[in-house]
Amino acid sequence: MNKHARAWAGALALGAGLAAAGPALAQDASAWPQRPLRLIVGFVPGGGTDVSARILSARLSTVLGQQVVVENKPGASGLIAADYVAKADADGYTLLLANMQSTVAAPYVVQSNLDPIKDFTAVRYIGSVPNVLVVNPAKHSYTSVQNLVDDARAKPKQLLYASSGMGSPQHLSAARFSQIAGVTMEHVPYKGSGQAMTDLLGGSVDLNFDTLPGAINQIQAGKLRPLAVTSAERSKRLPDVPTLAESGIKGLDVVQWYAVLAPARLPQPVLDKLDRALAQTLADPEIQSKLAEQGMDLGGGPQTPAAFASYVRDEWSKYGKLTASLGLSKQ
Repeated sequence: MNKHARAWAGALALGAGLAAAGPALAQDASAWPQRPLRLIVGFVPGGGTDVSARILSARLSTVLGQQVVVENKPGASGLIAADYVAKADADGYTLLLANMQSTVAAPYVVQSNLDPIKDFTAVRYIGSVPNVLVVNPAKHSYTSVQNLVDDARAKPKQLLYASSGMGSPQHLSAARFSQIAGVTMEHVPYKGSGQAMTDLLGGSVDLNFDTLPGAINQIQAGKLRPLAVTSAERSKRLPDVPTLAESGIKGLDVVQWYAVLAPARLPQPVLDKLDRALAQTLADPEIQSKLAEQGMDLGGGPQTPAAFASYVRDEWSKYGKLTASLGLSKQ
Protein backbone atom coordinates (compact mmCIF):
# COMPACT_ATOMS: atom_id res chain seq x y z
CA MET A 1 0.00 0.00 0.00
CA ASN A 2 1.44 3.38 -0.96
CA LYS A 3 1.57 6.30 1.46
CA HIS A 4 -1.53 7.96 0.00
CA ALA A 5 -3.55 4.79 0.40
CA ARG A 6 -2.33 4.36 3.97
CA ALA A 7 -3.27 7.95 4.81
CA TRP A 8 -6.75 7.47 3.33
CA ALA A 9 -7.24 4.24 5.25
CA GLY A 10 -6.15 5.92 8.46
CA ALA A 11 -8.55 8.81 7.90
CA LEU A 12 -11.42 6.39 7.40
CA ALA A 13 -10.55 4.54 10.61
CA LEU A 14 -10.44 7.74 12.63
CA GLY A 15 -13.43 9.47 11.14
CA ALA A 16 -15.95 6.71 10.89
CA GLY A 17 -14.83 3.99 13.30
CA LEU A 18 -16.60 1.51 11.04
CA ALA A 19 -13.97 -1.09 10.34
CA ALA A 20 -14.49 -4.65 11.52
CA ALA A 21 -15.01 -4.65 15.25
CA GLY A 22 -16.24 -8.21 15.36
CA PRO A 23 -19.77 -9.62 15.10
CA ALA A 24 -20.18 -9.84 18.86
CA LEU A 25 -19.46 -6.17 19.39
CA ALA A 26 -21.79 -5.21 16.56
CA GLN A 27 -24.60 -7.30 18.07
CA ASP A 28 -24.04 -5.90 21.57
CA ALA A 29 -23.90 -2.29 20.37
CA SER A 30 -27.68 -1.89 20.40
CA ALA A 31 -27.74 -2.55 24.16
CA TRP A 32 -24.70 -0.40 24.96
CA PRO A 33 -23.90 0.64 27.66
CA GLN A 34 -24.55 -2.25 30.04
CA ARG A 35 -21.82 -1.52 32.59
CA PRO A 36 -19.78 1.45 33.90
CA LEU A 37 -17.46 3.36 31.57
CA ARG A 38 -13.95 4.58 32.31
CA LEU A 39 -12.87 8.05 31.22
CA ILE A 40 -9.07 8.02 31.23
CA VAL A 41 -7.10 11.19 31.97
CA GLY A 42 -3.39 11.35 31.18
CA PHE A 43 -2.48 13.83 33.89
CA VAL A 44 -2.51 14.12 37.67
CA PRO A 45 -5.64 15.47 39.41
CA GLY A 46 -6.09 19.22 39.52
CA GLY A 47 -5.09 20.23 36.00
CA GLY A 48 -7.37 21.47 33.23
CA THR A 49 -7.90 18.06 31.62
CA ASP A 50 -8.76 16.42 34.92
CA VAL A 51 -11.12 19.23 35.93
CA SER A 52 -12.92 19.03 32.59
CA ALA A 53 -13.26 15.25 32.86
CA ARG A 54 -14.85 15.47 36.30
CA ILE A 55 -17.29 18.17 35.23
CA LEU A 56 -18.43 16.03 32.31
CA SER A 57 -18.47 12.62 33.97
CA ALA A 58 -21.29 13.20 36.47
CA ARG A 59 -23.76 14.49 33.88
CA LEU A 60 -22.68 11.94 31.27
CA SER A 61 -23.33 9.19 33.82
CA THR A 62 -26.92 10.37 34.14
CA VAL A 63 -27.43 10.65 30.39
CA LEU A 64 -26.05 7.16 29.70
CA GLY A 65 -27.60 5.49 32.74
CA GLN A 66 -24.22 4.04 33.69
CA GLN A 67 -21.50 5.45 35.90
CA VAL A 68 -18.61 7.15 34.11
CA VAL A 69 -15.53 6.80 36.31
CA VAL A 70 -12.60 9.19 35.85
CA GLU A 71 -9.28 7.39 36.08
CA ASN A 72 -5.91 9.17 36.09
CA LYS A 73 -2.93 7.58 34.33
CA PRO A 74 -0.33 10.36 34.28
CA GLY A 75 3.04 10.38 32.59
CA ALA A 76 4.86 10.89 29.29
CA SER A 77 2.91 14.09 28.49
CA GLY A 78 -0.36 12.19 28.53
CA LEU A 79 0.86 9.44 26.21
CA ILE A 80 0.69 6.68 28.84
CA ALA A 81 -3.07 7.20 29.05
CA ALA A 82 -3.43 7.69 25.30
CA ASP A 83 -1.55 4.47 24.56
CA TYR A 84 -3.64 2.63 27.16
CA VAL A 85 -6.88 3.69 25.52
CA ALA A 86 -5.57 3.04 22.00
CA LYS A 87 -4.90 -0.59 23.01
CA ALA A 88 -8.20 -1.09 24.84
CA ASP A 89 -11.15 -3.03 23.41
CA ALA A 90 -13.16 -0.98 20.93
CA ASP A 91 -16.39 -1.52 22.85
CA GLY A 92 -17.11 2.00 24.11
CA TYR A 93 -16.29 1.28 27.75
CA THR A 94 -12.81 2.82 27.77
CA LEU A 95 -12.56 6.42 26.61
CA LEU A 96 -9.89 9.11 26.63
CA LEU A 97 -10.45 12.68 27.78
CA ALA A 98 -7.94 13.87 25.22
CA ASN A 99 -6.34 17.23 24.69
CA MET A 100 -4.15 18.84 22.08
CA GLN A 101 -1.01 17.80 23.94
CA SER A 102 -1.58 14.07 24.22
CA THR A 103 -3.21 13.76 20.80
CA VAL A 104 -1.29 15.78 18.23
CA ALA A 105 1.77 17.38 19.87
CA ALA A 106 3.46 15.06 22.36
CA PRO A 107 3.86 12.18 19.87
CA TYR A 108 6.33 14.40 17.99
CA VAL A 109 8.57 15.07 21.01
CA VAL A 110 8.16 12.02 23.28
CA GLN A 111 9.26 8.50 22.38
CA SER A 112 6.05 6.90 21.23
CA ASN A 113 4.54 5.04 18.28
CA LEU A 114 1.14 6.59 18.83
CA ASP A 115 -0.60 7.77 15.66
CA PRO A 116 -3.79 9.73 16.37
CA ILE A 117 -5.09 9.12 12.86
CA LYS A 118 -5.02 5.33 12.95
CA ASP A 119 -5.18 4.58 16.69
CA PHE A 120 -8.40 6.37 17.68
CA THR A 121 -12.00 6.94 16.75
CA ALA A 122 -12.81 10.64 16.92
CA VAL A 123 -15.95 11.02 19.03
CA ARG A 124 -16.69 14.55 20.22
CA TYR A 125 -14.83 17.85 20.38
CA ILE A 126 -15.57 19.59 23.68
CA GLY A 127 -14.00 23.04 23.56
CA SER A 128 -10.80 25.01 23.90
CA VAL A 129 -9.10 27.26 26.39
CA PRO A 130 -6.37 29.85 26.01
CA ASN A 131 -3.11 29.64 27.83
CA VAL A 132 -2.32 32.45 30.21
CA LEU A 133 1.21 33.61 30.95
CA VAL A 134 1.44 33.78 34.74
CA VAL A 135 4.16 34.66 37.23
CA ASN A 136 4.36 34.53 41.01
CA PRO A 137 4.11 38.15 42.24
CA ALA A 138 5.88 37.16 45.45
CA LYS A 139 8.95 36.30 43.37
CA HIS A 140 8.80 38.66 40.40
CA SER A 141 7.52 42.22 40.09
CA TYR A 142 6.72 41.93 36.37
CA THR A 143 3.54 43.75 35.41
CA SER A 144 3.85 43.33 31.64
CA VAL A 145 5.18 40.94 29.04
CA GLN A 146 7.88 43.48 28.19
CA ASN A 147 9.13 43.39 31.81
CA LEU A 148 9.54 39.63 31.49
CA VAL A 149 11.24 39.85 28.10
CA ASP A 150 13.70 42.47 29.36
CA ASP A 151 14.62 40.31 32.36
CA ALA A 152 14.95 37.18 30.24
CA ARG A 153 17.30 38.99 27.85
CA ALA A 154 19.37 40.19 30.78
CA LYS A 155 19.51 36.69 32.26
CA PRO A 156 19.91 34.14 29.44
CA LYS A 157 18.94 30.60 30.49
CA GLN A 158 18.26 31.70 34.07
CA LEU A 159 14.48 31.96 33.99
CA LEU A 160 12.69 28.61 34.38
CA TYR A 161 9.32 27.91 32.83
CA ALA A 162 7.11 25.05 33.96
CA SER A 163 4.88 22.86 31.81
CA SER A 164 2.73 19.76 32.10
CA GLY A 165 5.20 17.88 29.92
CA MET A 166 6.99 17.76 26.59
CA GLY A 167 4.71 18.84 23.77
CA SER A 168 2.18 20.41 26.13
CA PRO A 169 0.59 23.74 25.20
CA GLN A 170 2.59 25.27 28.05
CA HIS A 171 5.84 23.93 26.59
CA LEU A 172 5.07 24.87 22.99
CA SER A 173 3.74 28.30 23.97
CA ALA A 174 6.88 29.11 25.95
CA ALA A 175 9.18 27.73 23.26
CA ARG A 176 7.44 29.73 20.55
CA PHE A 177 7.35 32.80 22.81
CA SER A 178 11.10 32.51 23.33
CA GLN A 179 11.66 32.17 19.59
CA ILE A 180 9.58 35.25 18.76
CA ALA A 181 10.95 37.39 21.62
CA GLY A 182 14.55 36.30 21.07
CA VAL A 183 15.11 35.06 24.60
CA THR A 184 16.43 31.82 26.08
CA MET A 185 14.66 30.21 29.03
CA GLU A 186 14.94 26.74 30.53
CA HIS A 187 12.12 24.21 30.40
CA VAL A 188 11.06 22.26 33.51
CA PRO A 189 8.50 19.59 32.52
CA TYR A 190 6.13 17.99 35.03
CA LYS A 191 3.63 15.12 34.89
CA GLY A 192 0.72 17.51 34.96
CA SER A 193 -0.39 21.08 35.51
CA GLY A 194 -1.10 20.46 39.20
CA GLN A 195 2.52 19.70 40.03
CA ALA A 196 3.74 22.56 37.87
CA MET A 197 1.40 24.91 39.70
CA THR A 198 2.68 23.78 43.10
CA ASP A 199 6.25 24.64 42.18
CA LEU A 200 5.28 27.94 40.56
CA LEU A 201 3.50 28.98 43.75
CA GLY A 202 6.46 27.76 45.79
CA GLY A 203 8.93 29.79 43.76
CA SER A 204 10.88 26.87 42.30
CA VAL A 205 10.10 28.04 38.75
CA ASP A 206 9.58 31.52 37.37
CA LEU A 207 6.64 31.35 34.99
CA ASN A 208 4.14 29.17 33.21
CA PHE A 209 1.91 29.44 30.16
CA ASP A 210 -0.74 27.52 32.04
CA THR A 211 -4.15 26.66 30.69
CA LEU A 212 -6.76 29.04 32.04
CA PRO A 213 -8.71 26.34 33.96
CA GLY A 214 -5.55 25.36 35.82
CA ALA A 215 -4.62 28.94 36.74
CA ILE A 216 -7.86 30.86 37.20
CA ASN A 217 -8.39 30.11 40.92
CA GLN A 218 -4.86 31.17 41.84
CA ILE A 219 -5.19 34.31 39.72
CA GLN A 220 -8.43 35.23 41.47
CA ALA A 221 -6.79 34.61 44.83
CA GLY A 222 -3.97 37.00 43.93
CA LYS A 223 -1.33 34.28 44.18
CA LEU A 224 -0.48 34.51 40.48
CA ARG A 225 -0.26 37.55 38.22
CA PRO A 226 -1.47 37.13 34.63
CA LEU A 227 0.55 38.99 32.02
CA ALA A 228 -1.13 37.90 28.78
CA VAL A 229 -3.32 35.25 27.15
CA THR A 230 -2.37 33.27 24.06
CA SER A 231 -5.76 33.50 22.33
CA ALA A 232 -6.50 35.87 19.45
CA GLU A 233 -8.97 37.77 21.63
CA ARG A 234 -9.04 38.57 25.33
CA SER A 235 -10.62 35.98 27.59
CA LYS A 236 -14.06 36.76 28.99
CA ARG A 237 -12.75 35.44 32.31
CA LEU A 238 -9.80 37.87 32.25
CA PRO A 239 -11.04 40.89 30.29
CA ASP A 240 -8.33 43.20 31.66
CA VAL A 241 -5.47 40.91 30.61
CA PRO A 242 -4.06 41.67 27.15
CA THR A 243 -3.34 39.12 24.45
CA LEU A 244 0.24 38.33 23.56
CA ALA A 245 -0.32 40.04 20.21
CA GLU A 246 -1.39 43.20 22.03
CA SER A 247 1.78 42.85 24.10
CA GLY A 248 4.03 42.77 21.03
CA ILE A 249 4.40 38.99 20.65
CA LYS A 250 2.76 38.18 17.32
CA GLY A 251 2.54 34.81 15.61
CA LEU A 252 1.96 32.51 18.58
CA ASP A 253 -0.88 30.13 17.71
CA VAL A 254 -1.13 27.46 20.43
CA VAL A 255 -4.52 26.66 21.96
CA GLN A 256 -5.38 23.78 24.25
CA TRP A 257 -8.46 21.87 23.14
CA TYR A 258 -10.27 19.01 24.83
CA ALA A 259 -12.15 16.10 23.29
CA VAL A 260 -13.28 12.53 23.78
CA LEU A 261 -11.56 9.76 21.83
CA ALA A 262 -12.19 6.02 21.74
CA PRO A 263 -10.08 3.16 20.42
CA ALA A 264 -10.05 2.75 16.64
CA ARG A 265 -12.80 0.69 15.00
CA LEU A 266 -15.48 1.66 17.49
CA PRO A 267 -18.76 0.19 16.17
CA GLN A 268 -20.88 2.84 14.47
CA PRO A 269 -23.97 2.28 16.71
CA VAL A 270 -21.84 2.84 19.82
CA LEU A 271 -20.18 5.89 18.27
CA ASP A 272 -23.58 7.36 17.44
CA LYS A 273 -24.96 6.75 20.95
CA LEU A 274 -21.84 8.11 22.64
CA ASP A 275 -21.75 11.20 20.44
CA ARG A 276 -25.42 11.93 21.14
CA ALA A 277 -24.86 11.48 24.89
CA LEU A 278 -21.90 13.85 24.87
CA ALA A 279 -23.82 16.40 22.79
CA GLN A 280 -26.69 16.22 25.31
CA THR A 281 -24.23 16.60 28.19
CA LEU A 282 -22.59 19.64 26.62
CA ALA A 283 -25.99 21.21 25.93
CA ASP A 284 -26.82 21.18 29.65
CA PRO A 285 -26.74 24.82 30.90
CA GLU A 286 -25.19 23.77 34.20
CA ILE A 287 -22.34 21.96 32.44
CA GLN A 288 -21.86 24.89 30.08
CA SER A 289 -21.68 27.24 33.05
CA LYS A 290 -19.13 25.10 34.89
CA LEU A 291 -16.92 24.77 31.82
CA ALA A 292 -17.23 28.49 31.11
CA GLU A 293 -16.13 29.20 34.68
CA GLN A 294 -12.97 27.31 33.80
CA GLY A 295 -12.43 29.65 30.85
CA MET A 296 -13.49 27.15 28.18
CA ASP A 297 -14.88 28.27 24.84
CA LEU A 298 -17.52 25.75 23.77
CA GLY A 299 -18.29 27.30 20.39
CA GLY A 300 -16.63 27.29 17.02
CA GLY A 301 -15.20 23.77 16.97
CA PRO A 302 -16.17 20.72 14.90
CA GLN A 303 -19.60 19.41 15.86
CA THR A 304 -19.69 15.90 14.36
CA PRO A 305 -17.32 12.93 14.64
CA ALA A 306 -16.43 13.26 10.94
CA ALA A 307 -15.67 16.98 11.26
CA PHE A 308 -13.66 16.33 14.40
CA ALA A 309 -11.66 13.61 12.62
CA SER A 310 -10.79 16.12 9.90
CA TYR A 311 -9.82 18.65 12.57
CA VAL A 312 -7.47 16.11 14.20
CA ARG A 313 -5.77 15.49 10.85
CA ASP A 314 -5.24 19.23 10.37
CA GLU A 315 -3.90 19.66 13.93
CA TRP A 316 -1.56 16.68 13.51
CA SER A 317 -0.04 18.38 10.46
CA LYS A 318 0.09 21.80 12.16
CA TYR A 319 1.98 20.61 15.23
CA GLY A 320 4.34 18.51 13.18
CA LYS A 321 5.40 21.68 11.40
CA LEU A 322 5.55 23.71 14.62
CA THR A 323 7.71 21.24 16.55
CA ALA A 324 10.04 20.97 13.56
CA SER A 325 10.36 24.76 13.34
CA LEU A 326 11.25 24.88 17.04
CA GLY A 327 13.94 22.22 16.55
CA LEU A 328 12.14 19.77 18.81
CA SER A 329 12.49 16.03 18.34
CA LYS A 330 11.60 12.87 20.24
CA GLN A 331 13.39 12.45 23.56
